[in-house]
Amino acid sequence: MIEFADLLKADNGQPARSIQLIEAAELDAWFTAQPERVRALISAQKFRAKPNEHAIVPGEGQSDWSVVAGVAKRDALGSWCLARLAESLPEGSYRLAEGSTGAAALGWLAAQYRFERYRKDEGAVGPRVLLTSDVARIETIVQQAEAVALVRDLVNTPAADMGPQDLEDAVRQLAQAHGGEVQVTRGDALEQGFPMIHAVGKAADKSFAPRLIEMSWGDPSAPRVAVVGKGICFDSGGLDIKPSSGMRLMKKDMGGAAHAIALARLIIGARLPVRLHLLVPTAENAIGGNAFRPGDILRSRQGLTVEIGNTDAEGRLVLGDALTRAGEEKPELIVDFATLTGAARVAVGPDLPALFTNDETLASDIAAAGTAVDDPTWRLPLWDGYYDMLKSDIADLNNAGEGGFAGAVTAALFLQRFVPDGTAWIHLDTFAWRPAARPGRPKGGEALGLRAVFRLLQQRYDSAR
Repeated sequence: MIEFADLLKADNGQPARSIQLIEAAELDAWFTAQPERVRALISAQKFRAKPNEHAIVPGEGQSDWSVVAGVAKRDALGSWCLARLAESLPEGSYRLAEGSTGAAALGWLAAQYRFERYRKDEGAVGPRVLLTSDVARIETIVQQAEAVALVRDLVNTPAADMGPQDLEDAVRQLAQAHGGEVQVTRGDALEQGFPMIHAVGKAADKSFAPRLIEMSWGDPSAPRVAVVGKGICFDSGGLDIKPSSGMRLMKKDMGGAAHAIALARLIIGARLPVRLHLLVPTAENAIGGNAFRPGDILRSRQGLTVEIGNTDAEGRLVLGDALTRAGEEKPELIVDFATLTGAARVAVGPDLPALFTNDETLASDIAAAGTAVDDPTWRLPLWDGYYDMLKSDIADLNNAGEGGFAGAVTAALFLQRFVPDGTAWIHLDTFAWRPAARPGRPKGGEALGLRAVFRLLQQRYDSAR
C-alpha cells in the first residue's frame, strides 16, 4: 500500500535527479545551449516541450542523467503539471532544478495511486520520491492526497464488499482515530425516525440493511457544519429497474458518501475550528417482494409526504431525511455530495460537479476556491419556476420531475425542501468517476469537488490560512 508521506520529502540536499521545467517557447534557446550529444538524444526522443512531455538528458557519467519536462507555465504550476512524470519516471528521488513544487506536488502523489485490492500490478514501478523546499505544505498535501485516495478506494470497491456496514466501518475508523462520536440508526428506529431511508433499503438482504450513520467531532461551541453524503451502495433502480448498461457502474452510487467521509477527514486533519456533523444515509436500492413501489406515498422525517413517481430516484429520498436531521442541529452551513442525476452529466459532463446553492456569496466563493485548487465546479440554477414539475395530486411532492426536463435542477429543488429556511446550503451533484485516464487521475473512482469544498471551508473558518 502506498504511503504518500514517503513520496514527498523535505529537500535537505540528499541525492536526487534533477527535473528541468521549460515552456515550449523556451525550447529553442535551451536546445541550442546543450552539447551536441544531448541535442542528438533529445531530437531522438522527439521532445517538443509540450505539457506532459519529458525527455531524459544524459550527464557526464555513465549512470548520470536528468529530466527535462514541458509545462504550460513554469512559474504557475497547476496540480497536475508533474503527474505524468510521476507515472513515467523510474523509481528514485527527484527535485526541480529551480522553483517550488507548489500545487504540483499533489499530482505527483495522486499519480502513484493504485487500486490493488483484487489484483496486484505486476508491472508496477517502485516509489518516485519528490523533494521539495516547500516544507510547510508537505503535511497538507499528503492529507489531500490521502483523502483523494480514500474516495477512489471506496468508490472502486465492488458493492459486495462496500455495503452499508462497510461505510459504517469507515466512519467508525475515522472517529476512533480522532475522537469523534458515532451514532447509527437502523431497524425499527430507522423505520420510525427516517422512513424514506428505510423505504429505499428495506428490500435488501439483512447484511445490507439500511441505516443512517452520524459522526460528530470538534468543539460543541464552534460554528456547526453538516456534511451529508448519499450512500446508495448499489442502485438497481428498484422496481423501475435500470437496464444492464445503466446498472454497470452503480457500485459508485455511494460516491457522495465517499466524498463526505473524505471531507470529514480533511476537516479533522486540518483541525478546522468547527463542530462537524457528518451524516451518511446508506442503503441498497434492491428489488424484492417488499420493495417500495411506484405510486407509493412515503412520509418523510420532516413530515412532508412524497409520492413515488420513480423508484430509481431514490437518492433524493435518503438525502431528504438526512438533510432534515442535519437541520435539527441548527448548522450555519450544510454541504451535501451525491451521485444524484444523469441529467447533471448530460449538462456538464463527467469532470464538473453540478453545483447548486441558496447563497450567492457561497456560489462565488466556491467557484474561486475550485479554480484555485484545480478542482472546478459549475453552478446550475435553483430555478423556482420548476417546482411545479414536482407537484403531486395526492401528496406534498413527487420524487420524479415530470416531462424529462431539467432533471438535475428538479432534484436539487426536491432537496431544498428539506433544508431549513435561512440555512446556507451547497449541493454537489458529482459523478465520482473518471471514464478515461488523465495524468495523475486514473480511470475509475475519483474525487470531484472535494478539494474545492475543503478550500472553501478553510477560507471560511480558518483565518490562519
